[in-house]
Amino acid sequence: MSGPPRLSSLFLVLVYLAGLSALVGCHYQPLPAKSPTARKPAVVATAPKPAARPAAAPTVNRPATEFPVMLGVDTLEATGFRAVSGKRIGLLTHPAGVNRRGESTINVLRRAPNAKLVALFAPEHSLSGDIKASVNFEDSIDPRTKLPVYSLHGKNRKPTPAQLKGLDALVIDLQDIGVRSYTYNVVMRYAMDSCFENGVEVIVLDRPNPLGGYKVDGPILDREWFSGVGAFQIPYVHGLTMGELARMAAGEPGVLAVTEAVRKKGRLTIVPMRGWKRSMLWPDTGLRFVPTSPLVRDFPAVIGYAMVGLGCEYSGFKHGIGQQYPFRGITFKGVTADRLMSDLRALTIPGLGYRKVVVTGDEGKPKEGVYVEVVDWQAWRPTELSFELMRLACRYDPPNPFAKLAAKDVRSFNIHVGSTAWWEALKRDGARVDVEGNIAAWRARALAYQQRTRDYWLYN
Repeated sequence: MSGPPRLSSLFLVLVYLAGLSALVGCHYQPLPAKSPTARKPAVVATAPKPAARPAAAPTVNRPATEFPVMLGVDTLEATGFRAVSGKRIGLLTHPAGVNRRGESTINVLRRAPNAKLVALFAPEHSLSGDIKASVNFEDSIDPRTKLPVYSLHGKNRKPTPAQLKGLDALVIDLQDIGVRSYTYNVVMRYAMDSCFENGVEVIVLDRPNPLGGYKVDGPILDREWFSGVGAFQIPYVHGLTMGELARMAAGEPGVLAVTEAVRKKGRLTIVPMRGWKRSMLWPDTGLRFVPTSPLVRDFPAVIGYAMVGLGCEYSGFKHGIGQQYPFRGITFKGVTADRLMSDLRALTIPGLGYRKVVVTGDEGKPKEGVYVEVVDWQAWRPTELSFELMRLACRYDPPNPFAKLAAKDVRSFNIHVGSTAWWEALKRDGARVDVEGNIAAWRARALAYQQRTRDYWLYN
């Protein structure tokens, strides 16, 4: 069977209409067999302008009839589990892998008729979601289901042939946050490599991109920096769902780390959402946000991860004020919140506002910092603040904190940021580095990427 193509225009229309209508049943869509034919859309789509300040994510469950969005796992169940019928399956998931009622996908698949769930696979942070970032963990047995749990953040980062033996399909249900260095999209790509090489079908249960489907921003990852925190040549904020990323990986030569013959024989099925639109931010979905990792506990943290995550890499800036405001509150040792706020305002970064926050620290003493607010979503360029923080760090810690990094820290910086050209300029120029010129160049590349990847869109 050859590799999967771009869906036909008629099918895209039908998927879109199905998402709007409550009168017809949901369906899953296996990818057809042929590779996509490249095309260049005449224009790049733009998002309708949402509210200036995104609301907090809902915290209570609602009746199923009130949810605007059906997740891929909901679609799977609504279609009588056709995508997994007659198959022995494994499941790659985490605590945020739930249906719209908050029920674990593990439970949903265990009651699937004519299918047998025989193994679980766990990404970074583990199946329980409570292990800190970058910490490896071992294989285990799930105490509730007694199924084997294979760690994909331990001695291996992708399923082994032995772990895949006897499986007809690997189901992937991971909630990504739309940011390149968040490792769930990486583990999906690695799993696709292994499954394609071992003749195992990949079934992706699609989920929303919390940042919507129109924001693309930041540098595209240079291939030399591929790693466990970056395995796609995409902008830092990429604007795709997990299902769309999977379609791109399977449909475009050179994305997967497999031969062309293996890619063309690979089997990928996407179980799409229903009702999701590219203009939707997480609060628009009506779904409760389940923490995706220990520090990404809500939608505000998702925004912050995209906004300050890179800027806090070896710069001296820290995210969080005490234990509060992860990725939204920022501090710099020896710099008062008032000075930092004044310096940030002087940068006039579009779409952002700042306010001083004081909390009680671990020792019972007050700690202060600056909380970053998105006051104009349309104007906001997610990664711009991070690169301004890097330049500002060179003023706060002269002559240049980046020029004195050890080799292992240089690598860690670059596998996250992803641009060799930026690294060389930052190390050389310090506080004089051309942030504006680089942002303009990245913006042009990101828009070209967005236009090209519309071939893989499943929604709108």
